[in-house]
Amino acid sequence: MTISKYLKDHWLLLIGWLFFIGVTCFILWLSPDMVVNPSIIGYLVLLQGLFLLLFLTIDYSLKKSWWRSLDISEHPPSLQHYLGEASKSEEKLAQDYINGLLVEHQQVMQQAINNQQDQKDYIDSWVHEIKVPLAAVNLVLQSIEDDIPEKKYYLVENELSKIDEYVEQVLYYARLDSFSRDYLIQEYSLKEIVQSVIRTQGNYFIQKSLQFSIEGDDQMVLTDAKWVAFIFKQLVSNAIKYTPAGGKITVIISRTKEGAWLSLKDTGIGIPKEDQHRIFDKGFTGENGRTSEQHSTGLGLYLAKSLADKLGHQLTMESVEGDGTTMKLLFPFLSYFNERR
Repeated sequence: MTISKYLKDHWLLLIGWLFFIGVTCFILWLSPDMVVNPSIIGYLVLLQGLFLLLFLTIDYSLKKSWWRSLDISEHPPSLQHYLGEASKSEEKLAQDYINGLLVEHQQVMQQAINNQQDQKDYIDSWVHEIKVPLAAVNLVLQSIEDDIPEKKYYLVENELSKIDEYVEQVLYYARLDSFSRDYLIQEYSLKEIVQSVIRTQGNYFIQKSLQFSIEGDDQMVLTDAKWVAFIFKQLVSNAIKYTPAGGKITVIISRTKEGAWLSLKDTGIGIPKEDQHRIFDKGFTGENGRTSEQHSTGLGLYLAKSLADKLGHQLTMESVEGDGTTMKLLFPFLSYFNERR
């Protein structure tokens, strides 16, 4: 606290001093045996002013360390930093209150973290448990494939696939915060990752008569195959969802000085220009998601973007409404890795 602010806060003391000076002069004036002249009054004002200045100086010096501990301009406030500079009873009262709030806040935060971890553990357990009955239903469906109409068979199979995709989204969403404990960076083939994902989406390509092709030479990249496969699966799912029957989806693998590129190009309905800057926002479905026959959760691209960022990859988009969309995933080259090779 500056001296000017200190004096401003002690305006009542200064007014009291002036009042005391006035009362003293008035008493001297009323005394019949006392001869009052300006020199005596001046000396009195000077002497009392010096005592007041000394008092304020000592008080300011004693409180300075306490104010410094509260000054956020010198050190940003921290919930881990307890106050300990109080020396007076008034200061200790405020200090104990603030430290008590910090302790209570830390306890509440720790309880919230524990509850959140319990919830994540439950979600992980639930996801793994639910996959068992889903797999069982798929086996039952395959066993009665010849006993039901083909159209109904594909309808049930599609719905089961959607449930499985939503369950996967829940799992990866729950693991966003604990990502650093659940990945393994190795060298993988981009074409192999692409093919593994396309195989899981084969029924959709057949049902909508979509053409598919891979262009470009295969590239080896440093990444986590499981997470990249999930990212690419979200992109493929969107491309299939918004590409009319008879359309085309193309995967382009290329290499530039920046790194290896994995591009997914479709001939779908495209993304309106006003929605393009928000497609990676959590929960955003846009005009297409609201008007399309396919239900959209608004989590797929959000998860894809979040996981790509955590892996050090770059996910971008180019789209022209009515002319299709191209999603691009960049795998930057690591200089130290290139030098070792």
